[in-house]
Amino acid sequence: MIASTPSGVFPENSREIYDWLSGFTNLERGQSLKSFSLDRMSALAKMAGHPEKCAPTLHVAGSKGKGSVTGMMAAILEASGISAARYASPHVSDFRERLTMGSRFFDEEIYIRAGKELREIVDGIPSSPEAQLFDPRSEKGESPSFFELMTLWFFLCARHAGCEAMSVETGMGGRLDATNILDPAVSVITIIELEHTEYLGTTIAAIAGEKAGIIKPRRPLVLAWQRDEALEVFREHARRKESPLLYFPDRAGLCDIRLSREGVSFTLSVENETFTDLLVPIPGEVQAYNAGLAVLALKTAFPAITEAGIRGGLASFTLPARFERISAVPPVVIDGAHTPASVGMCVGTFTGLYGDGAVLVFACAADKDIFSMAKLCVPRFSRIVITTPGTFKKSNPGAIYTAFTEEAKKLPAPPQVIFIPDTAQAVSEALRLAVEQGLAVLGTGSFYLAAEIRGAVL
Repeated sequence: MIASTPSGVFPENSREIYDWLSGFTNLERGQSLKSFSLDRMSALAKMAGHPEKCAPTLHVAGSKGKGSVTGMMAAILEASGISAARYASPHVSDFRERLTMGSRFFDEEIYIRAGKELREIVDGIPSSPEAQLFDPRSEKGESPSFFELMTLWFFLCARHAGCEAMSVETGMGGRLDATNILDPAVSVITIIELEHTEYLGTTIAAIAGEKAGIIKPRRPLVLAWQRDEALEVFREHARRKESPLLYFPDRAGLCDIRLSREGVSFTLSVENETFTDLLVPIPGEVQAYNAGLAVLALKTAFPAITEAGIRGGLASFTLPARFERISAVPPVVIDGAHTPASVGMCVGTFTGLYGDGAVLVFACAADKDIFSMAKLCVPRFSRIVITTPGTFKKSNPGAIYTAFTEEAKKLPAPPQVIFIPDTAQAVSEALRLAVEQGLAVLGTGSFYLAAEIRGAVL
């Protein structure tokens, strides 16, 4: 069923629009195969007059780093004097983090005007020629999803704001993602890992095939380093679509990477240009590679981008819950890492900057590889607090606690592993331990956990 429009004056503010959208099928809580339909998204865009075509677009998919790459490209464009709307997910503290103009929220009036237009489109679905696509009683029909309508809301905001470019991140996949109605100036695919295997496939090659769905005929593809099985898939898709493939290891290089608690600095070579002492104010070697990918993509789509724009955009870039230090005393860092590879990099960066033996707050969704993440985390911390990632996503904190305690038993000097299901109480206990012992705190395993910690600390 299509969610009813609120009675009275609607909308009065952007929060009211978001609450209304939350009444639709929410792909972040769960979905079926019927939940994914480009036909349905294309029909919505047609009813809206195709706002996705309002400006040149950079389209980003991948398993990790896509939020950083999307945000960095928007920041560089903004620093170059090009107004760039940015679409990302999930949000951490404020839903408007998903729909922004560069690093800033749109003006509230933009959200409201676009929300009114969105409401009119949804109200018009039953009388539209495409009504059957949205009728759950039909074989292939389904009500519009939260993510589809959120995506359309973004395109409408971008059009109302008169943006000159859009930097757009996919949701879970690629091929059937709601954003894939775009015909981008360049497609960007970050590193591929095993993720969302119940929907995207159980092998690296299968997941790469889903992500490769964003490659468009004769549009360039900028590709991060990949495992051989993924690289083969991307090369084949690019060949069939006659899309120029710009493979980062062949087109660019990084050196002089230096980490500090204030960020990462590095030298980047792209094609025939070299940029020395670039800075991204987010610690982590991976952010240097994300920046390199962003610059290569921008140089492909917007060749006139200058060094000043690149340098200024990267230096101003921030992103919630990407190795974000939210407290200095005690040091508290939150990171949305939720795969073994990303958790491993996060823990490695954290312990490199703050040392072993700190306090870890950990929670993750039920579908994650908890055993691999336990092996990466347990040896590096002296106190570990296991909790739930808020109430938004299904989790099994008891199983996580068991995995971490079993891993701890293998060590000659095992860390203290504590299970506190209530997230707020878990954060409070972690902070108490940190102050008492003079230790830093890392919260990771889930963006939703990062949001809970951020809300409790700030």
